[in-house]
Amino acid sequence: MMTLTRIKELRKELESARFTAAKEDRHLKVALVPTMGYLHEGHASLLRKARAENDLVVLSIFVNPIQFGPGEDFERYPRDPEKDVALAEQEGVDLVFMPDVDEMYPTPTRTQIKVSGLTDLLCGASRPGHFDGVTTVVGKLLHIVQPDRAYFGQKDAQQVAVISQMIQDLNWNVEIVPCPIVREKDGLALSSRNVYLSAAERQAALVLSRSLLTVQETAQAGEVLTVSAVREQLRKSIDSEPLAVIDYVEIVSFPGLEPLAPEDRADAQGQACDILVAVAVKFGSTRLIDNVILTKKVND
Repeated sequence: MMTLTRIKELRKELESARFTAAKEDRHLKVALVPTMGYLHEGHASLLRKARAENDLVVLSIFVNPIQFGPGEDFERYPRDPEKDVALAEQEGVDLVFMPDVDEMYPTPTRTQIKVSGLTDLLCGASRPGHFDGVTTVVGKLLHIVQPDRAYFGQKDAQQVAVISQMIQDLNWNVEIVPCPIVREKDGLALSSRNVYLSAAERQAALVLSRSLLTVQETAQAGEVLTVSAVREQLRKSIDSEPLAVIDYVEIVSFPGLEPLAPEDRADAQGQACDILVAVAVKFGSTRLIDNVILTKKVND
């Protein structure tokens, strides 16, 4: 495994690997797993899937300043590069790309990629400009690496939808591979920001997975659920936890992220698409997101 900090170095290694494969008359399948580091089992699951499906795996670790808004946690975002590199080696990564801010943005950024519509709600409404920063840095990484596949966790389902739309609209030749949410044994969705939680806040945060699981189980049992009923049920459940402060509880189509009418069915039955049930909630100063995707029964 090689750890690289310069774009030119990364491109040189990828060019060499592709040249070697071409001499052997084969296409080198390259995977990209973009992260902000402080890796956990959720990231490891992406790396394992990438390793199983490709010839060469590139892991990028970069805390991207332009996706953080004023007063957000860019400066204190958890970082542990030594641990990250050790995990990457354990999971069979070939190239770790760890640029600094000056390498990725040597001059003020005058060009950004913006996906309209899909970024106007959910986290896009709570964090204006956030997704412009995400799509811009992902676009840069895709151009640098030129992977066949890029892997993203489904915990940030809006991010998956936004990046997939960007790829489709710009005709980029890369497959976006969404991967399931990885949870602790008690249900808490893995997140690098979980380290911020006090013991009491962490215990309180379990209300998210419990509430979402109840909605999912109810839908799977065949009970007719309306958007207004699900939203009310979730708010009531989350509000029962004194430490929880709701940012949003939303039910939208997936991956289109289109708002649904209150009387629409939220259990995906009778719908032409899947349904995303997503929440963002603060526990102390820590904002956590979680979701479930409700899908139509196979026999429908």
